[in-house]
Amino acid sequence: MILGSCVREKEVSELLRQGHWPHACTAELHAHVDGCRACRDLVLVAASFQKARAQAAGAAPLQSPGLLWWRAQLRRRNTAIERAARPLLGAQIFAFVVTLMAGAAILGWQVRQGFHFTTWLAELPRAIHLQALLTDLLPHLGGGLWLLVPALGALALVGTLAAFVASEKQ
Repeated sequence: MILGSCVREKEVSELLRQGHWPHACTAELHAHVDGCRACRDLVLVAASFQKARAQAAGAAPLQSPGLLWWRAQLRRRNTAIERAARPLLGAQIFAFVVTLMAGAAILGWQVRQGFHFTTWLAELPRAIHLQALLTDLLPHLGGGLWLLVPALGALALVGTLAAFVASEKQ
């Protein structure tokens, strides 16, 4: 083990720093490095660091500043959209839960009254004055209004679910 450093270590490190090793060194210095353990280790470590630096520089090519700026703006904009969408998602979930609760309440109300759902549905057009809105359509339905109202409700439910799923993917 060598406690001190070699007298020629500074000369070898200067050649390594300038990138002149081993091409611009004398034969005497080359022979010294082959014989001196401290100088040989210095050359080995410096060569390893230079090789790792060259690999790292080649592995990460720099991109144009405009592209980096554009990506940063896109990332910032997407983060802002996600932050704004969180309350909307909560509102959609709340509306869905309220709709389910209203449906359950109506179903419970009908069950308590003897579940005369068809009678209630038959009287629904008179209750909301649907005849005034659909005067031309009613004669052609032939009493099939009880199919039209649930179909419209199912369409509204499917539309709400489709909007909910579409907003989740964005």
